[in-house]
Amino acid sequence: MLGIILTSIGTFFEEISDTIGKNKVLHHEEGTYTMAFLTFFWGTIIFLFIAVFNANAFVFVRESVPTFILRMILEVVQIYVTIRAIIEADRSTFTFMRSLTIPLLLGMDILLGYQIGYTAIIGMTIIVLALIISFSGRSMEKKGLSLVIFSAINSVFTISLFKYNITHYNSIVAEQVISNLILLVIFFFLALYKTKENPIMFLTKPAFFLQSAFIGIGGTLESFAFGFGSASVITAAKRSSSILWALVSGKMYFKEQHIIFKMFIFLLIFTGLIFLAT
Repeated sequence: MLGIILTSIGTFFEEISDTIGKNKVLHHEEGTYTMAFLTFFWGTIIFLFIAVFNANAFVFVRESVPTFILRMILEVVQIYVTIRAIIEADRSTFTFMRSLTIPLLLGMDILLGYQIGYTAIIGMTIIVLALIISFSGRSMEKKGLSLVIFSAINSVFTISLFKYNITHYNSIVAEQVISNLILLVIFFFLALYKTKENPIMFLTKPAFFLQSAFIGIGGTLESFAFGFGSASVITAAKRSSSILWALVSGKMYFKEQHIIFKMFIFLLIFTGLIFLAT
């Protein structure tokens, strides 16, 4: 239950950040690579702070290098595609379709040896049913859908590799400090040379500072949440709570339609989450 609570709080902060970032990119005030850089900046600072003041929190095992490298390759692709999906897709479409990750992760958890009860199976079934209903009609905007689907499928592998590494080899702090630093460097130079933006300068502006800070807090909470449950359950909590916050921001800031139907779908998915948590 603690993992689900941390995840729900984390997704609230992430939704604020995504809303700011989507607005800024659509108004050509920041580029995709800069948004990616800001996504990881404060999360990296937080994990570095923990590592410096608690040496025992930083544990990186040499045997994890092969799976860590594979995760990083997939993460670079994942971050770029996900940010493009955030920009192009409706907030509700993005969060609903990303729930596709949940049943796929369930299968991955079973393959990795995690014990999944029958109530979790019921919960997953309800979530899949909700997704089928949500895209059977015309109430969901299909723009950016292919990007969202790719992001949902690819995240199965990045999340599973992360969970595998922190379960068998590395501490959460070490895994995230190293991966975040790598991603920061990559997207810093992409922003600098591809879009001629210096991401560091964006941090001096209040809106971009908040965008980076909120997602840094949210991502940190979610990282620790994976230490309190299987990848499929924590991701189900993340996707479900993300839908709720996205429905709010989609209605308030992006004037999305069919809010009653979308709330019905959310309630179905939330019911599935209850089964997952019991």
